[in-house]
Amino acid sequence: QVQLVESGGGLVKPGGSLRLSCTASGNIFSINGMGWYRQGLGEQRDLVAAIAFTIGTTNYADSVKGRFTISRDNAKNTVYLQMNSLKPEDTAVYYCNAGIRVVGGLLHTDYWGQGTQVTVSS
Repeated sequence: QVQLVESGGGLVKPGGSLRLSCTASGNIFSINGMGWYRQGLGEQRDLVAAIAFTIGTTNYADSVKGRFTISRDNAKNTVYLQMNSLKPEDTAVYYCNAGIRVVGGLLHTDYWGQGTQVTVSS
């Protein structure tokens, strides 16, 4: 009923930039927030950045503050993650997350994208 489709991952050299996009589609009544998580090999999945869809407040992991920027386009149900000054330690699979209330539903439920690989290497 609901799909999150991510794009924009790839291979980039240290110091480079990438922009991730995630679009939610399906039987959506409302979205309360969207965010990006990442999971390195053998590591847990951690929050990178999140944004509240209505008022636009943002939250960032300390490790990406000043380098990454999250934004959203409410009309397109899309969230973006602009990643600048990338470091090898940013290498991970990046997952989109959204709190979505479907039509006819009562609560917002977490949905996840399939993940997109970001590799930072020279």
